[in-house]
Amino acid sequence: MSDGIINDSARPDPEEIKELLNDEGMDTSVAAPQDSDSMEASPDRGLEFLYDVPLQISVEVGRSKILLKDLLKMGEGYVIELDKLAGDPLDLYVNSRLIARGEAVMVGEKFGIRLTDVVNTSERVEQLG
Repeated sequence: MSDGIINDSARPDPEEIKELLNDEGMDTSVAAPQDSDSMEASPDRGLEFLYDVPLQISVEVGRSKILLKDLLKMGEGYVIELDKLAGDPLDLYVNSRLIARGEAVMVGEKFGIRLTDVVNTSERVEQLG
């Protein structure tokens, strides 16, 4: 694309993909296919080529601001008051973007989150810009 050539395919140049992923700090060890003939044979490929993109998922229970001197006093049993009430929904973030809210559940010996409210598409698009 930097040569002034316009690419008519819907797929970005593999070098552009690497640059974008490197800007986000993601692993680019798997190279994108370079065969343009296979791309032309399948114009209705959908979003399958994005399925292997790694995403960072986090669940936030709540937030708090504390002073450094209080942080240094912390020890086992110290309690930090959060900005949410007990029973409030947990926030689910994907790549630091709020995607959904839910409640904590036990899945065997592990914790999980049951989604109760998914942020609608228009709100997610507004968060991008």
